[in-house]
Amino acid sequence: MLYSENMKKILIAYRLKPEGLKELEGKYDVTLPVDKSYFTKEEVMGLIPDYEVFVPNFGFYTDKEMMDRAVKLELISNYGVGFNNIDVDYATKKGIVVTNTPDSTREPTAEFTFALLMAAGRRIGYYDRKLRTPEGVSWGMYAESSLPVYGKILGIIGMGRIGQSLARRAEASGMEIIYHNRHRLDETIEQRYKARYMSQEALLTAADYISLNAPYTSQTHHMIGERQFNMMKPTAVFINTARGSMVDEKALAKALKENRIWAAGLDVFENEPHILPELLELDNVVLAPHAATKTIEDRIKMSVEMTRNIVGFYEGTCSVSRVN
Repeated sequence: MLYSENMKKILIAYRLKPEGLKELEGKYDVTLPVDKSYFTKEEVMGLIPDYEVFVPNFGFYTDKEMMDRAVKLELISNYGVGFNNIDVDYATKKGIVVTNTPDSTREPTAEFTFALLMAAGRRIGYYDRKLRTPEGVSWGMYAESSLPVYGKILGIIGMGRIGQSLARRAEASGMEIIYHNRHRLDETIEQRYKARYMSQEALLTAADYISLNAPYTSQTHHMIGERQFNMMKPTAVFINTARGSMVDEKALAKALKENRIWAAGLDVFENEPHILPELLELDNVVLAPHAATKTIEDRIKMSVEMTRNIVGFYEGTCSVSRVN
């Protein structure tokens, strides 16, 4: 394909399927990995001075050093809803716009969160693993029982788009919804999900299942730690599909090991892709590899939303999900 010298140049750090990039064809000069999954940091540093747009995702940190090297950079169109992989404050100082993809990630993340909740509470992962071993699992009437979901209280910390989509699923499954947010929601939204607002401390002591769905900021780093786990019921199930750094993983592993909480379901970790070894040894935690949006269909939808942010930014033909 021939490109005009006037075309904006877009550097995409990861190899994305072409189905999600169609709106860029013929209008933008796009570079992305062809024969491997991603560009290394060093490769991006070598390429970035020639590009107006950069597309990272949650695994690629766009820092001050990179932005200083990106002398033409106008837009960072993040492939993902979370943006703690970008130094947004520095981007703002440099006059670089940052966007994210909140719409395409909403339903798959809520869906996966509820799947983790079910798997951890009903011990699906544990039963599956044990049935494959020589010792097996007890088939006794009450031995190695799981916890019910129907009729239980779900506490959602972070009642934004994803939190509300999770509440819709949980309410339909017969759960009672309580939530904590930076700001209380409008009464009409609360009524929609039959949700009750609580302080975080009250939520932690009242909930049977607790789901962390708040955004990551410097203020929410390790917002759940030993003190918070000690507030929870010994039968509580903790779910995290937000960001790993919001939880003190060592405190979580200790709480699980000492049965101070009953179980956990985790899709995110502090030092991805590395997982705290103590978590790998525990039977009462369900682990997933940051896979909440990991379907081909949803990843293509994320690409479409990411490209529309670019098109909207330069052409004004569609809305742009700006972070700064």
